[in-house]
Amino acid sequence: MTLSVADVFMRAWMRRGLLASALWPASLLFRMLTTLRRRLYKVGVLRSTRLPVPVVVVGNVFVGGTGKTPFVIWLVEELRRAGHVPGVVSRGYGVRNKAPAMVTSATAPASVGDEPALIARRARCPVMVGRNRVAAARALLAAHPEINLIVSDDGLQHYALQRDVEIVLCDDRGNGNGWLLPAGPLREPASRPRDFTVVNGGRFATGQLQMFGMQLIGDVAERLCDRSQSIALRAISPSLCVAAAAGIGNPGRFFIMLRNAGLSIDEIALPDHYDFSVNPFAGIRADMILITEKDAVKCSQIDTIKNDPRLWVVPVTARIDGALAERIVEKCRGRPTA
Repeated sequence: MTLSVADVFMRAWMRRGLLASALWPASLLFRMLTTLRRRLYKVGVLRSTRLPVPVVVVGNVFVGGTGKTPFVIWLVEELRRAGHVPGVVSRGYGVRNKAPAMVTSATAPASVGDEPALIARRARCPVMVGRNRVAAARALLAAHPEINLIVSDDGLQHYALQRDVEIVLCDDRGNGNGWLLPAGPLREPASRPRDFTVVNGGRFATGQLQMFGMQLIGDVAERLCDRSQSIALRAISPSLCVAAAAGIGNPGRFFIMLRNAGLSIDEIALPDHYDFSVNPFAGIRADMILITEKDAVKCSQIDTIKNDPRLWVVPVTARIDGALAERIVEKCRGRPTA
């Protein structure tokens, strides 16, 4: 199988080999620039904005998928349970319009990005996308004045928006080779400050007050063309030929989850944010094809794909120690007013 450029770099970033070492001088320059940029915001040379409501930022230092979307959905639900009225702002992958745009459960993913569309549908909360998160947040508050807390999805490096809580997600890949881009997979040094660290599926040191484990649970598949039809993963007959496709940042995590459910699958690893302009299932010989929810929001909009009876969606739910939500709420309660 031919590796994509992204796959080549990801493999190189997991160790300090020839390619990573050749790029190491460039990573020193990148580190210097990111450090300078952060300090310029800290001392006020670059302007940052404090909103009239608390802001919780969810992001990652490691490039690519670490489980932010299911975590954001979990966080919104927990904040609502604690009495807050949360809203979400996001960049929206591939969004070209500069002006903020509202996302609803009926919004086409192609216009706002697949992840914001999924958050709006699953979390059932107001979502606004925009290149400028400050502008997006202000537009969200103007449209929904009842919102009293904002979650910024993938906004860790967007320092123009001041935040009250920073949450960094990572997974079993850890920090890779520990180097910054382009020699390694890190956007910022792994030691950068944060309020909480959430480890998706990987090992972490127990007993650390600021570190929490997260598990993504998916045990049921729903038919794409009729989501009312469902089947437990462990009830899928071993006589069926089952394929699994994932266009997410770390497709291997999805495949491992399915194998842990006892399934034997043929893997179809698609590029992250794959747009399905070319149907990857047309030539697949399989009785059943399992896909992620993130891919399903796009597949359900495409006539040549959405009615394929072989396609089944596997929703995942984040499971995290409830004490994390309590600590986030406590930190927001003590924030200074704007």
